[in-house]
Amino acid sequence: MQPNSLEDSLTDSLSAVALAHADTTQPHATFDAIDKAVASTIGHRLFTILVHHREARESERVYTNMREAYPVGGRKPITDSPWMQQVMQRGLPYIGRNAEDLRDVFYDHELIVSLGCRSVLNIPLRWQGETLGTLNMLHEENWYGDGHVELARVFAQLAVPAVMAQQTKESIA
Repeated sequence: MQPNSLEDSLTDSLSAVALAHADTTQPHATFDAIDKAVASTIGHRLFTILVHHREARESERVYTNMREAYPVGGRKPITDSPWMQQVMQRGLPYIGRNAEDLRDVFYDHELIVSLGCRSVLNIPLRWQGETLGTLNMLHEENWYGDGHVELARVFAQLAVPAVMAQQTKESIA
């Protein structure tokens, strides 16, 4: 049987995330492994993970690969926009294919475009029917399509234990 580089890359990526779950430096170990896995299998320029704080009506950035432009701890208000309804309330992915799509959805679209990103794939992190946050991948124009959603959903769900562990730590502190 001939080796399949995509299949090998996917296996290596999933294995790295699974191994990261055992690391004691949570949630960073898991988030970092997912960042690398998504970069090698789906692709991204900017990668963030946001956690939804329902009571405060805010989302907080808990991971980013571009700390200067998008620092950890940054917060965004939860609104009733169509994007929020689709992703946060109904738990459905969002694909923005170009800069115009980004402009329609994100108040910080100018910063996003300045980083060379003109498409986005937002995948909800879901647990027991609730959206805990989002996995956010941004890349060049028309990078993401429907064919990326299922694999991205797997990586999003692999982030859930680290997100829940972090939320548990915060509620105890």
